[in-house]
Amino acid sequence: NPSQWVMFWGCVAVLKTDVWFVPCIKALIDLIKTCVAVVFQLRESYGNVYSLFMGSKPAVVINGFKAMKEAIVTKSTDFAGRPQDLFINDVTQRKGVVMADFGPMWREHRRFALMTLRNFGLGKKSMEERILEEIQYIIETLEKNNNTVSPQVMFHNAGSNIICQVLFGTRYEYDDETIKLIVRCFTEITKMINSPWAMLYDSVPLIRHLPLPFNKAFEDMEIFLNIARHLVNEHKRTRVSGEPRDFVDCYLDELENRDDDSTFSEEQLTRITFDLYVAGTDTNSEDVIFCSYFFDPSERCQHEIDRVLVGKDRVTFEDRLAMPYTQAVIHEIQRIANTVPLSAFHCTTKDTELMGYSLPKGTMIIQNLNSVLREEGQWKFPHEFNPENFLNEQGEFIKPEAFMPFSTGPRMCLGEGLARMELFLITVILLRKFEFIWPEDAGEPDFTPVFGVTLTPKPYTMKVRLRSDQ
Repeated sequence: NPSQWVMFWGCVAVLKTDVWFVPCIKALIDLIKTCVAVVFQLRESYGNVYSLFMGSKPAVVINGFKAMKEAIVTKSTDFAGRPQDLFINDVTQRKGVVMADFGPMWREHRRFALMTLRNFGLGKKSMEERILEEIQYIIETLEKNNNTVSPQVMFHNAGSNIICQVLFGTRYEYDDETIKLIVRCFTEITKMINSPWAMLYDSVPLIRHLPLPFNKAFEDMEIFLNIARHLVNEHKRTRVSGEPRDFVDCYLDELENRDDDSTFSEEQLTRITFDLYVAGTDTNSEDVIFCSYFFDPSERCQHEIDRVLVGKDRVTFEDRLAMPYTQAVIHEIQRIANTVPLSAFHCTTKDTELMGYSLPKGTMIIQNLNSVLREEGQWKFPHEFNPENFLNEQGEFIKPEAFMPFSTGPRMCLGEGLARMELFLITVILLRKFEFIWPEDAGEPDFTPVFGVTLTPKPYTMKVRLRSDQ
């Protein structure tokens, strides 16, 4: 309950000198696991803007669309900073884009990353073509299995391959040891970032040099960076200046044309590849698509898909404009799944105000995106899965302003554009060809989320079979 949560933050401060250290840690971990639910409970007691302490650090939690829009859109630069003394900052060494603080380096690299991804016609393949090619490998895997499949494993591999092609121009077979290593390191890092151990790392600096589980994230990051450094060196050896094949080539071209005092560097390049890997893999959460089959909207989606694509061999991203119901289902899955409930923490870049409250520079900001995605008054059916939330009276697709699963403003997720394209193309192509069925002997699905950079369902398998009319 809220009183436990407030007591928890008090305990963190006491723990800095308390001799009963180890027993208290277990109690704190148990409390931290309930953090998302407690944020909601505190909102009921204290309103849409309230403060708490993470150890000795003050933080402000923002709830509801009105407060969120004022902070992240209207006063976006005031709230565009990143806290610089958290576990995730130490893991990333405050480089890259996602966790870099607001300033020239962040601004230059975010602009470069977005422009490169948006205009991604590198070499002979567009972004859409790369996604469509990877989907063919998914189809081959499903046809070989023709029985059961683990969506998390297969779609994580597929998402990894898509972003690896974008970044490095390299595609790996699903059983390749390199992609297995990349996925393992990435998965372990992201699980640790929002874990109770990371929160203890943030709140109790005393434990940071102890041999505790969070140290594995630093080891995994170094493994990932060494792989990235090797691939960058290969690019330096084989690239042709001015003829980029992928993101790394684009960055090396930019680095070649920059002055010596530029914020661009090879080390920054390896760090930004991790950021983009996270943005292009975890936040896309392709496995969330398959949660939709538990809500059973797939048959109506298939009717719409069949009608729109009759006589067509190839699906394109533009086809979404003729599929309002399918789009509504995909967006409703994202709303309900709410894979990043508290977003990445922000901090204020200057003294500012929010909803009449004065906030000093450097205040940590926690966005409760869940409070917006399920806010009464913003949605027709805020507390249940219903694609009608994204359809008007004429059955046309609409996107309410309160739909912000990737946050919004200048810190919005870098992978948002890639995610939209992947989610649509994967959903449509697979629903056109296959039926996905929850196994009768599997019991009820367990939707208890697993914490990481995003929330994902616990691992599960589904039956897959070709549609009878295919």
